[in-house]
This record gives sequence, structure tokens and C-alpha cells, in this order.
Amino acid sequence: MKKTSSLFLVCLFSFSTALFAQEKLDLATIDKIKEEGLKRSQIMDIMFNLTDVSGNRLMNSPGYYRAANYAKDKLISIGLSNAALDAYGEFGKGWELEKSYLAMTAPYYRSIQNYPKAWTGGTKGLKNAEIVAVVLKDSAGLEQYRGTLKGKIIIIDKLEAYKQSFKADAVRFTDEELEKMANAAPMQPRGQAPTTDTAMMRRMQAMRSGGNVLNILKAMAISEGAVAMLTSSPRFHDGTIFSQGGGGYKGTDPENFLDMAIGIEDYNTILRLVKAGKTVKLDADVKTKFYNKDLQGYNVIAEIPGTDPVLKDEIVMIGAHLDSWHAGTGATDNASGSAVMMEALRILKTVGINNKRTIRIGLWGGEEQGLTGSRGYVKKTFADPATMDLLPSHEKFSSYFNIDNGTGKVRGIYLQNNAACKEIFEQWFAPLKDITNGTITISNTGGTDHQAFDGVGLPGFQFIQDPIEYDTRTHHSNMDVLDHVSEEDLKQIATIVATFVFDAAQRDQKLPRNALPKPRPAVIRP
Repeated sequence: MKKTSSLFLVCLFSFSTALFAQEKLDLATIDKIKEEGLKRSQIMDIMFNLTDVSGNRLMNSPGYYRAANYAKDKLISIGLSNAALDAYGEFGKGWELEKSYLAMTAPYYRSIQNYPKAWTGGTKGLKNAEIVAVVLKDSAGLEQYRGTLKGKIIIIDKLEAYKQSFKADAVRFTDEELEKMANAAPMQPRGQAPTTDTAMMRRMQAMRSGGNVLNILKAMAISEGAVAMLTSSPRFHDGTIFSQGGGGYKGTDPENFLDMAIGIEDYNTILRLVKAGKTVKLDADVKTKFYNKDLQGYNVIAEIPGTDPVLKDEIVMIGAHLDSWHAGTGATDNASGSAVMMEALRILKTVGINNKRTIRIGLWGGEEQGLTGSRGYVKKTFADPATMDLLPSHEKFSSYFNIDNGTGKVRGIYLQNNAACKEIFEQWFAPLKDITNGTITISNTGGTDHQAFDGVGLPGFQFIQDPIEYDTRTHHSNMDVLDHVSEEDLKQIATIVATFVFDAAQRDQKLPRNALPKPRPAVIRP
């Protein structure tokens, strides 16, 4: 069966020669990669160590360093060289939740599931506090609450109506959706201003305004000695709670007011009682810890050195962000991506490739705070996007491949407007047609670390993945744990990544590039 498949592909590639330049693919090694990746995978052991064993991986927290040191040691055991925790610049403080208890004690007892937001303070012991509802409209409206917040727990006076959903949490892309991606038009050239969307601008302004009022309320609460604040959203339902940052993490940032995310069902119960004139009291006992001994941020870097006398100094990179938020253990965001990249390199080492170019992995820190790890690495290694002054290694760079869209299988790849790579990737996907559609879209996708490379004119790509339940259930929530990953999907992803890395490492030329972007000086916002 394998011989027939390989013969068919060889014929297919021969036919395609008349249409475009043919890639020199090592089909025998690709077959070995598929065999190892799909039948002898170690992906779930890596996942277990990055999640259940390490705990959450909030940046610069103890859990992050447990995972980073595990990853470094694992990569060394696989056979990689130069494995290290590599400093990329100052990040800020670490933070850890050491204790969290919340329960309604009046008018009756009710245990309340909660997740304090990262980089906020604690209660300094058990407190029994009455709830006060605050209308969050504008700063002038907050004056009516001045002098009333001491010893209170604040809840925002806004009922967040929950509506049942009749859609499945977990889905895969349909053939029609993939076809639409494949037929997408090229994006606007980089640097061209997008079409003005006044509705979007109004929404963003409203969000900024609301955030400013909330910050004024928190400052008032701190000065008056309030205990905590409760927040929620219609997304926080059925036991799923999304909890991200609630305070500053820079070394000079002060400790912020305790903000506790709770489910919409508990939130609305409490608020309805208060609005009905009932006295509602809660027990709260929260202990948090800050880590400020080392404010540097660290990535995990390792590599398989190249062997070709001419090409060995050129770099093919793969990566994923290692850090997570803290309510779960970051299984789909993004232990799955980190584990896939580690497993891809294990596959390549196991099948014994003789890679021409150096293959390097980056497991990034601080992605959740603005791609700080990958951007710091790119700035010190390849180019500063603010000036676009290129370092020598910029010219030696071939390509970067990223995974950061959950546990769903690979269905194709985003070109990031790099049309010259389309025919190359079509040929790379051809031996993988039994495990992926291989959809190729000219479109860009954002929000993750390939942007750091693309931002300085280096070919950086993110794969198209089935969404599964990423946005509906696991993304930044307490449900982002090992039980929510698909083992079979992760095996497929690692096999495809390993194949793409191998193809890029063996190619005669580096991958084509987009034009260099213009310098983008950092904008300091008031």
C-alpha cells in the first residue's frame, strides 16, 4: 500500500513539473515520519508533564518554571543541542494563587466557585463581608458610593442574562468553510490603513471608557478598605469560568485590588438578592503571592544542528507559547502547541534525519501578555521592528511554523499573504492527503507568535486547525485541562509539523519572503 501510494505521488509530482517548480521531497523519510508520529507517539506523556505535573504556567510563576525546566530537560533527552532557558528581556513579576475560598453565608449558605484574577492581592485572612451593588456608569456616578465601601465586597449592578445555546461546543471546519478559506482574496498590503469602521471605533472607545471607570472604582475601593470585587460575564456559565489578568505585572506596578471571577449563575443570584433589598454576606479567604526576585522573561530554546557545509547556518524554526493563564492548566492554550513541537522534534530525531539546515525550537514566554517572549527573541536575534535594522541572522533565516489554536487537527495553513509559498506548500501537503485536507489560504491570522517573525519580514506561518471547543469552552478558562485535548488530533498535528520542518530543512533554497515592512516605532499610550 505504501509503495503504491508513493508511486502515485511520484507520478503526480512529475505531472506538476510542467506547471511549477517541483519540490525535491524525500518520500521514504516522510513515510517514516508518519509511521513514527501516528503509531508510536509520545505526545500524551509530554502533555501530562506540561499540564497535570507542572500546573498552570502563568508567566514567571513557579508553574511556568516547572514546565520550562521539564521542556529543556526533555529536549536534551531527545538529543537536541544548546537547550537553555534564554532570557529575552524584562517581563515583570510572577504571581501564584495559594488559597481561594468564597461562600455566601447570608441569607443562606452557598459555596461559590471562583478564580481570582492574576496579579491581584488577597484578603489578608478570612473576611465576612456584606455585598454592595455599584452602578458602573461614569466617574461622577461613583461619588454616591464614596465612604460606603469599607469592609464590603463589591458587585457591579448589571444583570448578565444567560441565554441557552443550541450549538455544539465542539465543531470541525466543514468542507464549505475550508473552500471559502482557500478562495479568499489577498489581504491589504502591510502598512496600508484599514478601512475605517466607525461602529468598531465606537465599541473600542466604550470599552476603554468602561475600563477607566472600573479602575477609578478599584482605586476608591483600595483607599476605603473594601475586601474584594466580583465580576462575571454571560460566557461564564455551566461551571466554566474565564479568568485572566486583573493587575499590573511590571516590577514597579503596585498590588491591585482583588477581583474574583465567578460563574454567571452565582453572580446573578447574588445580585438579584441585593437588588431585592436582602442582606447578602460572603466569606472570602484569598491568599496570593508575588515573585519579584528575577523580573527577566525566559523562553526555552534548543536545536538540531544542520549538517550541510553550505546550509547548516541557515535556520528553520518551529514554536508555540509555553505560558498560560491560571484558572486551568493551559492544555489547549497552549500546552498542546508546545507538546506538538517537542514531539515533532522527537519524531525527527527518532527516524534519524540528516537535516541540511539547523532546526530550532522556541517555546515562548509571555505570549498572553502581548507576545513578549517571541518578540523579545526576534528583536535580539533577527531585527528590531521599530527600526528595521537587520542583524546578520535575518538573512540566514528560512521559515517559522507555529501552533496555537487548541487541540484540533491541522486542516491547512495560512500564507500570511505570502503567495509565493502557495505552490510549495501544495506539494508539501501532497504526501499528507491521507491525514489532512491541506487547505491553503492567502489570508492572515493573528493573535500569536508567528506575528513576531512576520513583523520583521521573516516567513512566519500558523496552521489552520479545527476549532473543536476552543473559543466556546477552553480558551483562558478553568476547563482548559488535559481531559479536553484530542490525542488523535495531536498525533496528526505533530506528524504534519515534523514533515513541514523536514521539507524546509532539506530544501535547496530558503522559503520566499514578503517585502520588508516599514519601521514601526513603539507607540506610548497615555
